[in-house]
Amino acid sequence: MMKTLFSKFKEGLKRTTPTFYRVFGESGGIFGGKTLDAGSLEELEEALYGADFGVETTSEILNEIEAALKKEKQLRGLEAARIGATVLKRRMEGAEGRLLSTENNPEVICLVGVNGSGKTTTAAKLAHLFTGEGRTALLGACDTFRAAANEQIKTWAERLHIDLVASHHGADAGAVAFDAYQAVASRGRQILILDTAGRLHTKGNLMEELKKIRRVLQKLNGTAPHHSWLVVDGSLGTNSIEQARVFHRDFGLSGLVVTKLDGTSRGGALAGIYGELKLPIYFVGLGEQPEDLQPFSVDTYAKAIFGLGEE
Repeated sequence: MMKTLFSKFKEGLKRTTPTFYRVFGESGGIFGGKTLDAGSLEELEEALYGADFGVETTSEILNEIEAALKKEKQLRGLEAARIGATVLKRRMEGAEGRLLSTENNPEVICLVGVNGSGKTTTAAKLAHLFTGEGRTALLGACDTFRAAANEQIKTWAERLHIDLVASHHGADAGAVAFDAYQAVASRGRQILILDTAGRLHTKGNLMEELKKIRRVLQKLNGTAPHHSWLVVDGSLGTNSIEQARVFHRDFGLSGLVVTKLDGTSRGGALAGIYGELKLPIYFVGLGEQPEDLQPFSVDTYAKAIFGLGEE
């Protein structure tokens, strides 16, 4: 399991800018047997900024590598990459979302975020992942604003054999949440995942709709939703921080799911996002297949993004 997980992380994050992976990759760059010099450090700095690690993380990594270089003039790329991974793990301490509890029955997860972030596919993939772990799940299609949303989530539910409660375009999202909760309880399912609308986060009507969904759920279960996760498009990098602040202020978030990390040049942005928001990252999307949504692991992330093995 861990080997598969590590491989997915490494393959997805390998695409974090050609310059970045050339510096830390398994062939060429400072990993290719040569010792570090001033040129290597400049290339490293460029790569870290290019990967959207941000000023603080980049400075800390560079400072520790430079300090190590003063002590060991023959410092090689492998040692530098290990230092980088160590710094990254330290800065992201506490970033892993804890496993879902089994105390709440059902456990209610509300996914929020702007259009295009991948909420609908993430909802389906989460249900698929939990089913694979032996837990039963049901999807609630609360994005009744976007015309194609129902068809999209129905297609995913049929493909993955997941129970779904949906209504028509323009239906009241709170009513769908009510029906979905009633269904998950009556059918004895353990997890309810609600996919919500994603109009621009500056629109007050979206936030009011989300608050209504929360009120409806709390009338049925005073502790629901147990999780409110913002689904963030990883290709936006740290540009998504302001978006997250608005949702957190107006709706209240308990965690993040970061999608579309495969192919992005900003794989380092997870450090900046966590550093700013201090919200745990529960899952990351590393590809288009259902199995490409994986639980977030700081250790796996740090090693993979610096081109290290599973040592």
